[in-house]
Amino acid sequence: MSVGPTAPRAMPTVLVVDDEEAMVKGLRLTLEREGFRVLTAGDGTEALRLATAAPPDIVILDLMLPVLDGLEVCRRIRASADPALRRVPIIMLTARDDEVDKVVGLELGADDYVTKPFSSRELVARVRAALRRRELDAGCGDEPLVLGDLVIDPARRRVTVGGRPAGLTATEFDLLLHLARSPGRVFPRDQLLRAVWGYDFVGADRTVDVHVRRLREKIEPDPSRPVYVKTSWGRGYFFSDELPGAHEDPTGPRRGGGRP
Repeated sequence: MSVGPTAPRAMPTVLVVDDEEAMVKGLRLTLEREGFRVLTAGDGTEALRLATAAPPDIVILDLMLPVLDGLEVCRRIRASADPALRRVPIIMLTARDDEVDKVVGLELGADDYVTKPFSSRELVARVRAALRRRELDAGCGDEPLVLGDLVIDPARRRVTVGGRPAGLTATEFDLLLHLARSPGRVFPRDQLLRAVWGYDFVGADRTVDVHVRRLREKIEPDPSRPVYVKTSWGRGYFFSDELPGAHEDPTGPRRGGGRP
């Protein structure tokens, strides 16, 4: 019996949002050479129009945009009524000295940032890592984790605290799930970057810190005194092993150090 040809896999669609024509042209050439379909927008309003009409697989978003800046675009995407659009990974493009914008962007729900000037290798690595996480998410079918008042449902990509939805972004969910699967085990920032973001570049530690802070704001009764995601000072982060349903991971380093 003959078997027909397998349908070609659709190319992932990247929406590049930047008002610098040379930057857009360079990104288009790089991404298309790497096998991506590329859409472009020169301002925030056009970016939202394209993203709303057909949510891309990922957005590369410059913060300094005319008409509507990148931070507002990020906020509106994360607040969209369309679940598919809300879950789209966002990588911000920032200037080297825009530390405040980096933090604000991550707090608004961006998944990652790349500082200008950047290498095409680094950007493509981060794009592929974000898309790889998304593919793994789609195939996840684990049983829910019940940890005190916190319930993590990997199959539905849903987290509730005391029965109320936590409203996590995709990266916040991945970070929480990774920690919660090994209660008591301390994860240094570089390990979390490799496990959750899929890379480890110098200077990216702040990404982990901001996501942990946002995660605590959404799941902790008092973010200043966390009961779920704790800090081992000078070492990294760990999920509490003192909750009902949590069992310490025997394979990793013990928490030790100070808390919370």
